[in-house]
Amino acid sequence: MRKTLTTTVLAASLVLAGCVSEEQKRQTTGAVIGGGLGLITAKALGADSDWVVVSTLAGAAAGALVARNQQTGQCAYARGDGTYYRARCP
Repeated sequence: MRKTLTTTVLAASLVLAGCVSEEQKRQTTGAVIGGGLGLITAKALGADSDWVVVSTLAGAAAGALVARNQQTGQCAYARGDGTYYRARCP
């Protein structure tokens, strides 16, 4: 039963992976990078485990909020107060 369930979940994830848009891939990549940077920063500063979780989640949220305009090559970045600014993408 466990083997069948595992196989079904893996097959479903492969099918769904093909349905992901380029925008969703960028958001996911941004979230992973932002979360990783938040984790590394918290660990480097010697934060306790609660702050490590908070900084990782904040980094992931910030990374996911970065948007890129493919036609102009500009990115939109969240300021944190609900507004955005545009600048050249790195």
